[in-house]
Order: sequence, then structure tokens, then C-alpha cells
Amino acid sequence: MMGVSSTCKDGSTRIAMDNGKYVRYTPEQVEALERLYHECPKPTSTRRQQLIRECPILSHIEPKQIKVWFQNRRCREKQRKEASRLQAVNRKLTAMNKLLMEENDRLQKQVSQLVYENGYFRQQTQNATTLATTDTSCESVVTSGQHHLTPQHPPRDASPAGLLSIAEENLAQFLSKATGTAVEWVQMPGMKPGPDSIGIVAISHGCTGVAARACGLVGLEPTRVAEILKDRPSWFRDCRAVDVINAISTANGGTIELLYMQLYAPTTLAPARDFLLLRYTSILEDGSLVVCERSLNNTQNGPSMPPTQHFVRAEMLPSGYLIRPCEGGGSIIHIVDHMDLEPWSVPEVLRPLYESSTLLAQKTTMAALRHLRQISQEISQPNVTGWGRRPAALRALSQRLSKGFNEAVNGFADEGWPLLESDGIDDVTVLVNSSPTKTMGVNFSYDNGFPSMNNAVLCAKASMLLQNVPPAILLRFLREHRSEWADNGIDAYTASAIKAGPCSLPVSRAGNFGGQVILPLAHTIENEEFIEVIKLENMGYREDMLMPGDVFLLQLCSGVDENAVGTCAELIFAPIDASFSDDAPIIPSGFRIIPLDSGMDASSPNRTLDLASSLEVGPAGNRASGDLSGRRGCTKSVMTIAFQFAFEMHLQENVASMARQYVRSIIASVQRVALALSPSHFGSHAGFWPPHGTPEAHTLARWICESYRCYLGVKLLKNEGSDSILKTLWHHSDALVCCSLKTLPVFTFSNQAGLDMLETTLVALQDITLEKIFDDNGRKTLCSEFPQIMQQGFMCLPGGICLSSMGRPVSYGRAVAWKVLNEEESAHCICFMFMNWSFV
Repeated sequence: MMGVSSTCKDGSTRIAMDNGKYVRYTPEQVEALERLYHECPKPTSTRRQQLIRECPILSHIEPKQIKVWFQNRRCREKQRKEASRLQAVNRKLTAMNKLLMEENDRLQKQVSQLVYENGYFRQQTQNATTLATTDTSCESVVTSGQHHLTPQHPPRDASPAGLLSIAEENLAQFLSKATGTAVEWVQMPGMKPGPDSIGIVAISHGCTGVAARACGLVGLEPTRVAEILKDRPSWFRDCRAVDVINAISTANGGTIELLYMQLYAPTTLAPARDFLLLRYTSILEDGSLVVCERSLNNTQNGPSMPPTQHFVRAEMLPSGYLIRPCEGGGSIIHIVDHMDLEPWSVPEVLRPLYESSTLLAQKTTMAALRHLRQISQEISQPNVTGWGRRPAALRALSQRLSKGFNEAVNGFADEGWPLLESDGIDDVTVLVNSSPTKTMGVNFSYDNGFPSMNNAVLCAKASMLLQNVPPAILLRFLREHRSEWADNGIDAYTASAIKAGPCSLPVSRAGNFGGQVILPLAHTIENEEFIEVIKLENMGYREDMLMPGDVFLLQLCSGVDENAVGTCAELIFAPIDASFSDDAPIIPSGFRIIPLDSGMDASSPNRTLDLASSLEVGPAGNRASGDLSGRRGCTKSVMTIAFQFAFEMHLQENVASMARQYVRSIIASVQRVALALSPSHFGSHAGFWPPHGTPEAHTLARWICESYRCYLGVKLLKNEGSDSILKTLWHHSDALVCCSLKTLPVFTFSNQAGLDMLETTLVALQDITLEKIFDDNGRKTLCSEFPQIMQQGFMCLPGGICLSSMGRPVSYGRAVAWKVLNEEESAHCICFMFMNWSFV
């Protein structure tokens, strides 16, 4: 039964019923209904009757009329959200259309230039061939022709006028890359531009060094965008520090800065990089804001700086940001990153890391756009997320985790990391840091309770080469199956450093933890990174309290998208206290897996940016199209492992020995897991059920359908007799999830709708217990009705609210649960079907 609502001049609301009768609501009645709507937009009949009893002003309204009000209210809310979404999409499409037109103009210029250069070189070749028959000076002719394409620049000096000359030249070269044809750009593999994508991303073809370019839309004003991007350590995880050596104001209102920048090395097998840069900030005639940078070198006679120990001096070619105001607010931004990272300085096997424009785009160019979009969302939606923290606070925690891990991997001497002597085997490197800044705030005490004055942190690190293992799949396994490689006793030892109490040397496998529970805190817009709390439960764990024996880890996970090309995968974690503060000391450890495929930049030089054909409205955004290249294409990767341990100085020798053994055991576990996940053993989907499934999955699907028909008397699927039961069940519109028949039921299987509802994967599904997806009312109903399932075989649940694994509320119209019988007609599991579900 539906009705039509309208608002009267006096503020009251009328509901037109199907029989033509209008029900008029007073403002007080509307206010009471609105209050309930915000608490529960889809109340059950029991809840509506309870509302009538609790609110005397609604006592004269029939329950069916209140039901119609809620139906109309949900409809209005849906229309409002849809209208807002369409307006946002329209604004994005308008701005994207402008970008596409500019990109089309640039491509036409590039084509014209290529045609001209082709004709020019063809003419030069013909002239050289003709002269070769009569003269031997053809080499000078060709060289003379090329001289005009790359003119030599006069040297500059370090005076303000000389620096301004360098800056203006840098600006022109940057703009020729950002909007011109100075670099031949090809679409980055796996990127699909559109209004919901991160932007238009391209990589260079055939130029010096590595280069990447991106164009995108952000909901921030140009000055704010420039301020954020100039603070590179705040968004570029590989940036250790940027020091401003000098700053000069120019006559045109611009600013010239001399910078010294250091970048972390991504692995223990390579040295870190540093740069001496000139940054020029100015405003163009059209009002666009430009921030451009380049390295200073001896050929320009500008300022210089001697080499820094343990760093390789790299070169940044003209790069920067072009930021233009966008109609309706926000900015259109062009980003260019162009570097020569001196690949000669690393072992040959690692050179793809320094020769890959795709990797540069992933780690630098796209990271800048993602950071801007994340801040824009935080400003527009400043909601409190996990553990009562705002997104900005969680973002700061993730920055601290990443920076701490990078410091451990690099172990710079100026941060107090002396190297310990080897034990005769050089596979694991051990360093010790006893500087006050490293150990400040970390708890140490002797067994008698008196504090120790000689505190330190020990780091054991190593790198290993992996073959035929997709980084995303390996990282997901390490995240979701911690017990396969971690030692419970050592986890408890690391956690004791931040708890009040004695810190003693761990005993191998001494922990008595019952399992791992993942508590999501937050994730970024594209879900390429998320932060969570891992709770290693004590056997005495209770849901309503945190037992002293529980171990908590703050964990940062990124790079789990199997379809992303050239993505670095990281799993970084640090022990925390259950009531940790934002400035609490953290000592991160973890894994980093970087693909070494030199072929991931092998884009065809004839490939163009097919932008217009891929302008789609939807969540596909920057997903790779259909193929599994991101999953199968990775044949080689380097994995870096770094674990840190807080300890008392008198235990240094014992802790060092323990750390070496522990890291070696982790390496052995990773090698075993990598071998098991290798496509040569189980195919490209190792450890995951694809839609076509395994024999066990087909059997379970058949049991689910047969049991449903047995208990409810109707078919669950239309064509249950076909061979595609699992496929049909997988794509069923209702959420179907199965849980085990244990004291604490956990989920064992789900179709695609169920995974979407719970916001999880098939592997992570097994870490979710049944009771955690229901609210208090749902748990009470489940406990009271569960015996009915075992006796009667099925149960119908009224509509209500459940929770996804990310903590988001999900409303459902109704649910059905039934007992799934196996071939022997004994109970195998319980299947739940949630109908008409949606996120609140």
C-alpha cells in the first residue's frame, strides 16, 4: 500500500492514501516521526506500534498510515540522494569534458609534431644518403640538424637573477610536459578514466629517466592544493625529509626556494636517494597556480651541495603541479613527475624499481591525487570513525606506521642505528638504536618493578626474491592467516613493551591465544589502503570486555587489489595498548612486496589515451579491464621484512639471537606460503573460490538448495537441475551466507551479494563470527529463535539492522535461516538469506 505526501503551508504534512483519504500530520508529529526515522529508517511493525504507545501525539494515527509515512520518507530520501549524486556526476562530467578537450588538443599537437619530425628526419636521411656518394661529411650534416632540436642553454649563476632565469626556464619546460608535447605520454596500464576514477594517468615512452603525468579533479581550492602538495612528507610515504635552504621572493609575486630532499630506499638491498632542488611557485596570466621543481647541477653554475654519505644523488627533471580553479568550486590539477633515479647504483635485479614509470606513477603521482581527494572527503564528511577517532587522526597514525617502517628498513646512522656484528650468516641484518627519541615513552621495567635506564630498540631485517607469486595475494594471506607465520610468544613480548609490567624474554610458542579478530578502523576512498586493529585473543576473551591477556596490533594494509598493475603491497603493524592515544609510541614491523616486472612499462608507442570511450559512471573507476594481467603478469618481486623489538640493554645478545631466528623462521614460512600460492601449484586463484568453484563448493551449493526446498517447500533457484547451481547461487540478488555449527559460529561461505553486504572477501569471511554482524536486538532474537532452527529446520526473521565487517549498518527487509543437510542428512551448517538489504 503506497501513498503520496505533500507539505502544507502551515508546515504540516498530508499523506494521500490509496482510497483518496488524506491524513494530516502536525509539525510535532512529523518531528517525532523524523526522530525515529534517523534512528531506524525501516522500522518493523512492532517498532511502529511501540512508537505509537511511547508518543501520545501519534495515538490517533493508525499503524498502516505510519507505515505509509515511512515508505514515502524513504522514497524522498532516495530521490534526494539520487538528485545530489546526479548533480555531482554532472559537475564531474563537465570538468572531465574540459580535460578531455584539452587532452584531445594536446594529442593533435603531438601528432602534428610527430608528422613534422618524421618528415624532417626522412629529409635529413635522404640528404645524408645523397652526400654519402660524393662526400664523407654526412655525419656532420645529421649532427647539425639535431643540434637545433636540443639547444644548449647558457650557464647561470647563484644570484637571484640567475636563479629566476633557471626558474622561468623550468616553468616553460614543465608546462610543455603538463599540457604540451615535450614528452610522449601513453595511458598507464590498468587505468580507466571516468568521473569516479582517480583521474587521467599516463606514463612516459622513450624519454630520459622515468616520468608520469596525471590530471584530476579535487574539491579543494588551488591555494590549499598547493600548500598540501608542497608539504611532500605529509603525503609521499617514501619522502624522509624536505629542508628549505633558502627562499627568495620574485618581482612578479612568485617564490623561489632551494630545497634538499631525501627519499627512503624501498628495500634493504639499495641505497637511499637525495635531491638538491629549485622550486618555483608563481601565478600565470590566466589565474592558474604553478609549483614547479627541478634539480640543480653543476652545468647550471647554480648553488651546489656535496654528496651525503649513504645517499645517491638523483636528478629531478622539470616536474610540478599546474592548479586551475574549477567552476562551482574545487580545482583541476595537472601533475608531472619526471626523475632520473640513477639505476646504475643498485643490483641489476632491482633496476626495474628505478626504471619503471608505472611504479613512479603508483607511488608518487597517484599518491598525490589520492591524498588530495582523501582530505577533501574528510573536510566534507568529518565523521568519527573507529575507536572514536576522526579520519585525519587515523591518517596521521598510518603516516607514523609507514615512516617508522621506512626508518627500520633504511637504518640511517644519523638516527642512531649502529650495525651489530653478524653471527656468521649474512641473510639477516641486525641494528640497535638506543637514542632517547626512539625509546621515549616505551615502557621498560625489571622484574622487580624498578625502571631500567638503558633502553633500546633492535631491528632485524632482510630481503628476499620471490618468483611467480602475485604480491596482492601473498599479502592478503599474511594478513588473514597470521598464525601461519607469526609466533604468539613474540607477539606477547612486543606488546609488553607498551604495557605496565615487566618485559621478559619470550619463549617460543608460549602464547595461549585463541584466534585473530580484525577490527576495521578506516579506509581510503579507493580502498587501496586501510587501517585496522588486530586483536589476538586470549582464551579467556569475552565480547563485552578487553581481557588483560589480549594483544592488540595497529595494522596498515595496502596494495591488496589484484588487478592493480605495478602496485607495491605493504603490511605494517605495531603493538598498542587497548586505550592507546594518538601520540603513543609505536614500533612498527612488517612486510613490503614490490613487483620487479620490467615489462609493466612496455606500452606500445602507438597506444593512445582512449578517454572518451571509457567515460563511465560507476564504481569501476580505476579497475583494470577484464584481463587478469595484474594477477598473472607478476613473475618476480622483492620482499623486504623488518621487525623491531624493544628491550633492556643487558638482554641485547639474547634478543639479537632471538630476532635473527625469528626473522629466519618468517622467511621460511613465507617461502612455504609462496610456493603454495604459486600458480604452478593451484592456478592463478590460489586460496580463493572463483565463481566456477571447486567440487566442494558445487556440493555445498546443491545441499543449500535441496535443504531450502525440503524445509520451506519451494525452490530457492529456478533451475536447480542444471549444472550451474553454484554460478546461479553466486549471482543471486539476496545475500546468502553460511555459518558453522560451533559454540561460536563463524561464516564459512557466501555468495557475491553476501560478500558485498559484509564488505569482506571469501578468505576474510572465515574471521567473522555470526554474533558480530547483529546488533543487540538481532542477537537477542537469534539466541531465542536458534533452537527453532535446529528443531523445525528453518526460521523467519523480521527486518532489522546488521553490521558489515567495516562496522557500517545494513538494513534488511527480512531474513530466512535454515539448516543445511549433507548426504547423510545430518546438519552441515546454517544458511542465512538476507532479502532487500541496503546500507543505511
